[in-house]
Amino acid sequence: MTTFVPFDPTDQHLTWTGLTDALEACHALPPATVDDVFLYQDDNTLLNRSAWIPGLGLAVKCATIFPGNPANGKPMIGGAVNLFSDKDGALEAIVDFHLVTKWKTAGDSALAARKLARPDSKNILIMGAGTVGRTLRSAYGELFPDAQFTIWNRSASGAEKFAAQFPGTKIAADLETAVGQADIVTSATMSTQPILDGAWLKPGQHIDLIGAYRPDMREANDIALLRSRVFVDNRTTVLDHIGELKIPLAEGVITRDHVVADYYQMDLFQRQSDDEITLFKNGGGAHLDLMTSRHILQTWMTKCSG
Repeated sequence: MTTFVPFDPTDQHLTWTGLTDALEACHALPPATVDDVFLYQDDNTLLNRSAWIPGLGLAVKCATIFPGNPANGKPMIGGAVNLFSDKDGALEAIVDFHLVTKWKTAGDSALAARKLARPDSKNILIMGAGTVGRTLRSAYGELFPDAQFTIWNRSASGAEKFAAQFPGTKIAADLETAVGQADIVTSATMSTQPILDGAWLKPGQHIDLIGAYRPDMREANDIALLRSRVFVDNRTTVLDHIGELKIPLAEGVITRDHVVADYYQMDLFQRQSDDEITLFKNGGGAHLDLMTSRHILQTWMTKCSG
């Protein structure tokens, strides 16, 4: 029998600490077999992402990204997630797409922040006031409960709405100044050209890049990469597919060994000093959808289905 896992009430029973613990444990399993297929039409994208992890099962996620939809009152992202048994290939669960995406995307970055950001980080800058930015506020708020948050957005109205939803949030009038004051910078924009200048970074920062998902997209410039110790969630799904690293690799700005580690090298996923700058590229591959879906299904079965 196939289980359907809805957004509510499952969402309220999940925690970022619980999810990141689960993600770390899942990376002790054999590496995932993954396959991503990207189809493009103008600014619109279809992502077909599949993953298979022995002992964990299979996940197939189809996501459509239509950036023009919000202007017409429609969601920018749609899709479906199917979770299959590793034993016999049976469809075990259909998990709400937006539930998986919410927790996978920010959870990916939250795990890196637990490993790489200074525990005493007090000032967190969020770049991008969209849906992902709001989820990042939730994730980082749980991990750094004493932190002060600042929001930067291309449109002032978007930043104002974000600040109204999260009282106490400061609005950044100038991005360079805001970056210079932050201990953690987490960016979830739709930019295709770098907007984060590495010259603005200061010792001890943790930089979290989420927005770029296509080969032509970047949020940070070459200087940011060269000044940082760079980490990714999965070398296979990031280095040759996402512009954030694909472009500087192709141009010879960095080499592949500039990336220190991915999550399958968890023993290397750590800060070496309080002064170094760490940079994490969140690629969000299908293996993370599978891991997150399994955690969500377990939560649903233990806390919601009864």
